[in-house]
Amino acid sequence: MAARRKMIRRIVEELLDKHQIKEPPVDVEKICESHGLSVVRKDVESISGFIIRNDGKAVIGVNSSNALVRQRFTIAHELAHYLIHPPGTDDVHVDSGFDVRFRDELSSQGTDKSEQEANFFAAELLMPQKFLEVDLKNVGKIDLVDGGEFLQIVENLAHKYEVSSQSLLFRLTNLGVLNSKL
Repeated sequence: MAARRKMIRRIVEELLDKHQIKEPPVDVEKICESHGLSVVRKDVESISGFIIRNDGKAVIGVNSSNALVRQRFTIAHELAHYLIHPPGTDDVHVDSGFDVRFRDELSSQGTDKSEQEANFFAAELLMPQKFLEVDLKNVGKIDLVDGGEFLQIVENLAHKYEVSSQSLLFRLTNLGVLNSKL
């Protein structure tokens, strides 16, 4: 998995450089458009999103009833499938020539390797480590004992990155910034 994570980080770095993104929030839909991907929002039950590939084209579907921060994460997650999981590697196929990936409750649990990679990609893209390092340096020491100040810092950063506070907490924990046993 370490080699795959390194590859994913490299892809994300290339995307950020190519699109001259130097600060949050990352315009994930602009990145999708540059790859010829359409993003369609529909109110669909029990899934967050999906990607359909057909004849070299792809469409990302996003559940419009989800919060905007969740929609952004879903779009980044599906972009990951498009970029790092070639057609034919999916478990679900609809008709011949169609390749479909659904983001649902099972995928959000992160037990499937391709789902873990897509979640990792989405976190790397929406909350780049180098951006967070600058912001955390500007914030100064985060005192976890002072819950109110800590929560305000998390909320402010989540707002800046246009992600959920929960996603940001996971990201900070995975980067080793926070102790996961809060």
